Amino acid sequence: MDSIHTPVLLEETLSLLAPHAERDVMCDATLGEGGHAEAFLERFPDLQIIGIDADPSIQDRAKKRLERFGTRARFYRGRSQDFFTRREYAAFGVDRFDTAFIDLGVSLFHYTQSGRGFSFSRDEPLDMRIDPSQGLTAADIIARTPEQELADMLYSNAEERYSRRIARSIVEERARSPITMSKRLADIAARAVPPQYRYGAVHPATKTFMAIRIEVNGERTGLRPLLEAAWESLRDRGRLGVISFHSIESRGVKEYMRELAKSGRGRLVTRKAVGPGAEEIRANAPSRSALLRVIEKI
Repeated sequence: MDSIHTPVLLEETLSLLAPHAERDVMCDATLGEGGHAEAFLERFPDLQIIGIDADPSIQDRAKKRLERFGTRARFYRGRSQDFFTRREYAAFGVDRFDTAFIDLGVSLFHYTQSGRGFSFSRDEPLDMRIDPSQGLTAADIIARTPEQELADMLYSNAEERYSRRIARSIVEERARSPITMSKRLADIAARAVPPQYRYGAVHPATKTFMAIRIEVNGERTGLRPLLEAAWESLRDRGRLGVISFHSIESRGVKEYMRELAKSGRGRLVTRKAVGPGAEEIRANAPSRSALLRVIEKI
């Protein structure tokens, strides 16, 4: 049976991004499997959503999930930043959005079914591209990046405390033979760290995989431009909601929204980020690090 991604902070998102009026238009800039979009369309019968995703495989899943809503759910395949900056939404007859929603998490589909090496729990080719038609793969980056740059990447993208040791081990191993499979990379990272870190509650390759995935998909460098472009697409009183999952992207979202508020361009709807309750964490462990922030355009 196919795994289905459970949308995080669902009730909080529905409440804070509820439409102001009938026939509002929302952009789900990270549609994934369509979990949040489905809930919005069910809760608000007059709402229309344009869902964006760069991965054709996962977008096909979302289309099937949302087909019962007919033309209230429309789709754009490509990068969210391109959709906003190039005003691709004009082709949908949209001048401005009432709501823009961005969930920065990676779908369960990518970990369990994409076959692209997102997870170290299975042995798959090291690809990690959300859009499999674009850019360098994880294996390419591992093969080409000099040791110091690799260490810097592991630290700056994921705050991996043993970044230098892991980078050195990767370089030594790739000199023997190319690192192309996820299990091998996980084993290299695990052997590189001290034993007390190797056998802790979190797998020692977790941050290595996260850092490389972030690099492959330009998640860190692309965050600020995406936020800016999404903000500019909103009409007055429009709301931007963002769910982040790790400290670096969370700080980026927080800083941007605070800048908007201080400049008088926006009003913080969530003065403090909204996290999951104990019940949601018990039911859906990946939600434990999720934080929702919302700002309204003045």
